[in-house]
Amino acid sequence: MTESFRRSGEYPQGDDHGSAYPQQQSHPSSSPVNPEWPPPPAYHPAPPLHVEPGTTVRPGSGHGNGGDGGYGAGPYAGQPDGSDATGSTAAFAAPPAPPQGPAPTRQRRAKGPFALLAAVAIVAAAIGGGTAYGIQELTGNDTVASSSTSSTSVVPTSQKGTVSGVAKAVSPSIVEISATSNAGSSTGSGVIITTGGEIITNNHVVSGASAIKVRLNNGKSYTASVVGTDSKKDLALIKLENAPSGLKTATLGDSAGVQVGDQVVAIGSPEGLTGTVTSGIVSALDRDVTVSTDESQGQQQQQGGGSGSGSEQWPFEFGGRQFNGDTGSSTTTYKALQTDASLNPGNSGGALIDMNGNIVGINSAMYSAASDSSSSSSSAGSVGLGFAIPVNTVKSDLASLRAGGSDS
Repeated sequence: MTESFRRSGEYPQGDDHGSAYPQQQSHPSSSPVNPEWPPPPAYHPAPPLHVEPGTTVRPGSGHGNGGDGGYGAGPYAGQPDGSDATGSTAAFAAPPAPPQGPAPTRQRRAKGPFALLAAVAIVAAAIGGGTAYGIQELTGNDTVASSSTSSTSVVPTSQKGTVSGVAKAVSPSIVEISATSNAGSSTGSGVIITTGGEIITNNHVVSGASAIKVRLNNGKSYTASVVGTDSKKDLALIKLENAPSGLKTATLGDSAGVQVGDQVVAIGSPEGLTGTVTSGIVSALDRDVTVSTDESQGQQQQQGGGSGSGSEQWPFEFGGRQFNGDTGSSTTTYKALQTDASLNPGNSGGALIDMNGNIVGINSAMYSAASDSSSSSSSAGSVGLGFAIPVNTVKSDLASLRAGGSDS
């Protein structure tokens, strides 16, 4: 048998179905219920509920499995369309929908955590795949643009992997540094790391300097001051005074991913030739390079060299041999990347760059045949033996340098 409802939700009194519930009709809350039939619904039936394609279940309180909240598969749920011409279809469509029962609510709540996790995953992917430049702009101009992987490319896709592409992308971030002291002047290079004008370079380039001038890639010069120095790592941080807007910052890469044989590009100002580009490969890793920590040592070498370029005379020791003079008694040793990219006097403090345009090292020492008394001037120049401080060492030392460095 089937039952049909009227709009009021009550059972009709004068038709063929009225006699089936005489007691429930007059005493719905207290009369006993015929065990063969379910009690009348407590509220207006809801519109059809679609549970899967091709199947329609009408809400009711029958004897089916959906007993919680009256959404079961009882006699009201399976009524065939058109079985009662007076109106099962109209009766179901006309009343307003009742509040959702427990089952649909639980289903919606179950979707919540999954939707939240999906949103978090999308945001994380957007952050992980983005460049550090956006983070730098949001957090201020003292934030260093840094790449967590060497795959982050600063070079345009059309020029990726080419020396010319690397040079075009990174050269605006490399500067020439002229430091003046009582002993004379020295020339070196530096790397712009923030839009506020912070520049990383070698300690020996600015050691003992009373005045520092920085020449940008566009030819304009600015005064700079020392923020902090670390002679044990041969690093220094200087900052432009009244830094101009629009400074191009370099992206510091990950030197842990560098391998022997990787192609690299060096940019600096050898002999005052601003923006000189050379290229080569990484020849070796973790070379122990020893340099002097005594600033007076460099001044003595400037005076002895006679050329006024202290960077070309800065001594270092490698493999038990000393190059470019005596390192003195006060020294420090650090692990360095070895490269055959041509480095000459004035490249100190400049950048060693991977083919994606990320800085992987700060050039710090190079052997110059001109420092050998047995060599003639015609043999002066790079002999493919240069060293760079790994960029990960630079990044780990930045906080200390900004606080004045370990020498303060």
